[in-house]
Order: sequence, then C-alpha cells, then structure tokens
Amino acid sequence: MQNKTKIVAATTSMGKLREMREILADYEVVSAADAGFLDDVEENGSTFIENALEKARVVCAATGMAALGDDSGLCVDALNGEPGIYSARYSGNGTAANRQLLLKNLEGQTNRAAHFTCAMALVWPDGREYTAEGKTYGTIATEEQGGNNGFGYDCLFISDDLGKAFSMVSKDEKNAVSHRGRALHNLLLKIKN
Repeated sequence: MQNKTKIVAATTSMGKLREMREILADYEVVSAADAGFLDDVEENGSTFIENALEKARVVCAATGMAALGDDSGLCVDALNGEPGIYSARYSGNGTAANRQLLLKNLEGQTNRAAHFTCAMALVWPDGREYTAEGKTYGTIATEEQGGNNGFGYDCLFISDDLGKAFSMVSKDEKNAVSHRGRALHNLLLKIKN
C-alpha cells in the first residue's frame, strides 16, 4: 500500500476538515491539533486569499509539514458583498447569531442573490505555494431551512445548482458544487500542472 502525502489542515472547523478529507482522498489530511499546532492564526488579510495564505504559512512553519489554509465566506449582493471575509465573526456572537443578523439585514430586500467564495492555499516546507479560489451561487432564504447536514450559513443558502439549501443535501451533492470543493479541485489542477 502506497503512503499518502500528509497535509495539515490549517483550520479548527471540523466541518471544513471533514470536507477537505472527503475531497482530497488521495492525501492524508490531518488536523492542525493532531500535528501539534494548537494556536489560532489571526485573520488580518483584506482578501480570502491573503487569509488562506497566512494560515497555511504559519501552520507550515510551525509544524514543518505541508499546510492547507482555507478562508471562505458568504457574499450577499444586496449587502455589498457582506459578510464576506467577516462571515465567521459577522455578529460577534457565534454561528446562530450570524444567521439571524444576516436575515435581519436582508429584511425587505427583493434581491437575495449571494455566493460562497472559498480560497485555498497550500504551502510546502520547501517554499512552494499554490492558491486557488472556488465559488458557488445561490440565494438567501427568508428563514432557515431544515436538514441536519452542513454548517455555518448552509441552512440559509439555496444552491442554484441543487435547487435546495446546502443543509438539505448529501455530502456528495454538496462537495460536487460547493465553493470549497471547487477551490480544492482548482488547487489540485494547479499542483498537477
């Protein structure tokens, strides 16, 4: 049996880690904690790519292993792209509060178009760096949709590709059209070329 290349996922999100493992099945994706990295990396970039690169660089330097940084967020047209890079800390009070603030800010809006953006950065100990982005488009529901799948804003995001909320689809369905799936596939293409 061939040993898989080990990559450290520079994230504390178990949902992101699970998706990375599912999509990058040809690699051994380990959590930052399993690699001995327990710190938080400050997200002070002005773009998704800058934040993803910073996470990957810090974790790679600390662990001496290839590191995969991810930054993603929800961009809503009627809110001039908000919450954007601040998606995870939009309300300052956690995921459920983020969703409630988003719904409040969209009250009365007829344009509910939105997209998720994901930036991926893979940094190797030898200095090689690869970045890629992926997007998926949809609309924001007027209330949370049922389903036990997904995380973050998934229960509000109605996928144009799937016609239903990400919280209501299987992992395989979501991975096929998600921003993270697309970013990872774009990253793999860059690495292979």
